[in-house]
This record gives sequence, C-alpha cells and structure tokens, in this order.
Amino acid sequence: MALQRVWYRKDVPAYLWLLLPLHAVFVVLSTLRRWRYRLRPAKPLPVPVIVVGNISVGGTGKTPVTLALVEHLKAQGECPAIIARGYGGKGPFPLRVQRTTPAAACGDEPLLLAQRTQVPVIVAPDRRAAAVRVLEEAPETTVIISDDGLQHYALPRQFEIAVVDAERGLGNGWRLPIGPLREPAARLQQVDAVILNGSDKTDQGFLRGARAHSYPMSLTAKAWRRVTDDAEVATLPAGKTLALAGIGNPQRFFTTVQNLESRSFSTRDYPDHYQFTAADLAQFSAYDVLLMTEKDATKWRGFAHQHCYYLPVSATLPDAFWQQLEVKIKEFKHATG
Repeated sequence: MALQRVWYRKDVPAYLWLLLPLHAVFVVLSTLRRWRYRLRPAKPLPVPVIVVGNISVGGTGKTPVTLALVEHLKAQGECPAIIARGYGGKGPFPLRVQRTTPAAACGDEPLLLAQRTQVPVIVAPDRRAAAVRVLEEAPETTVIISDDGLQHYALPRQFEIAVVDAERGLGNGWRLPIGPLREPAARLQQVDAVILNGSDKTDQGFLRGARAHSYPMSLTAKAWRRVTDDAEVATLPAGKTLALAGIGNPQRFFTTVQNLESRSFSTRDYPDHYQFTAADLAQFSAYDVLLMTEKDATKWRGFAHQHCYYLPVSATLPDAFWQQLEVKIKEFKHATG
C-alpha cells in the first residue's frame, strides 16, 4: 500500500533508484515475452474475445467495465461468458464459478461477476485454458470477455480495452518496481479503446498521439445493500460507522461514501484483494455500522452481522464506445462466418 502511494506521486524518491536493476530485468523479460507472441501469434478462438485490462498496478475500474459489457451484450442478443485469472483464489483451476463458490477458491472479483451477471465464469491463470473450458461447458457462448489479461498474450483477442484511473493517471510513468506500470505508456496507442474512469474529458496528457479511441466513464452508486442477505436499504442505521476497503484505490470508495452520507465515519484501508476473516470483524467491535465495497463483501458473507453494508456501482459509457465495439464484433463474425 505504501509503495503504491509513492508510485502515484509525480516525483521518484531517491531510494527507489536502488530498484533500478530489478526494473531493468522486468523491462527485458516483459519485452521478450511480448515479442515472442508477436512472432508467434496465439491461435484464434471460434468466438470474439474482448480483453478488459490496464497497464498499471492498482484498481482502475475494470470490473464495472466488465459488468457493463455483459449487460450491453445481453441486450444485443449475445451470449457472453467471462474468464479471469482468479487472483487470490486457490483453485483447482480451471474452475467454474458459481454464486456459492468461496472467494478463497476463485478470487473476489470473479465471484462478484458470477453473482451479478449470472453468465458462465471460468477462472484459471492460463486464460486460454479458461476460454477453452468456457466453450466446452457453455457452447452457446458467442462472446468471451476476459477480466484483466491485457498482458496475457497467449490469449487471442479481437478487442482490447485499457482502463485508466483518470484521477491518478499513470503515476510517475515508470515501470515496475520503480513505478506502477506493467507496460510502457505507449501501449495505450495500440489498444482499441482507452476508458478513462472518473473523467468527462479525454484530452489527458498521457493519451496525446494515441491512435486508440478514448472514452470517459462515470461510476454511479446504487442503493446500499446488506451483506448478509443482499437486501436493499433506503437508509443506513445510526451509530458509529467505519468504512473499509481492500481495493486498488481505497480513497475513491471513501470519497464516494463521503458524498453519499452526511455522517462522520472512520476509514480503514487494506491491500487489494485482502482476505478478510472473522478475526477482522472482531477488531471492529467498537463500531455499530460497517460499510464496504461490493468486492470486499464477497469475503464477508460468512461472518458479517446485520449492520454490514456494501455499495454496488454501475458504469456509464458513451454510445460511441458501444458502436465501435459492435462494429468490431460484426467484422469478426463476417470474417469467420
């Protein structure tokens, strides 16, 4: 957490230069891996693949984009399915995620996606293996969405989406471990679409000269829901309140809560994908009300009390983005039809 905060400063503290040898190794290995798949491209799959990813470490808003894609594709008569790495999950992989699958087995984000979308969700570190399993178990699938996987070049793709946190941008612009980038900023020039989470403008400095289309995205908070039974609540109960978040950018959630609720509240942030347990709940006995993200709620359902609540969000994207996506899918189907 502390290192991520340093990465998103514009300056580079002197002590980070001690990591320059590791940075060089990371750049060389990632470049060689990319060139390997450029020289030997992955074999295409029989249905189009949409990859939703990012080039930086930390939360950028990929999951809301994936949810929006599923909703839109369903409305267009498609049968989408989702594949994901299953970060934090223990498997065994490939694993079909059900609504009741423990987050410890599949990861928190895939469980959220399975619960919200009710479409087939398969997780595996090998995303191509996950895609093959989807087509075996759900042969009606017409489009595969990969939640994350921009750097997983063994997975063929027809449409690449890079999601960027417009508020934090690309941090100090350096690659790991000196900065937050998995790939250089120039990678944004190669994807099909760049989505700017939290901005109504697309003239960000790091996008200048990019060939990719860029689109603003806004997140809208829905009604609070009780963790124990998912029931909507019109008004939160009174009492001493704690907002907690184990996501890539906790401050975004805390700011949202502050905008929604007039009450004062304390905050507690944890590393992304933090595995909450009943022991964490015991530490919060001084608080009457606990507020959390929907992703964190997937790990609280086994031990949450009646005054634990989570906040779902939905993404709004411009019509031009959906038109570009539809053209790409039609082109693939025409070429393979």
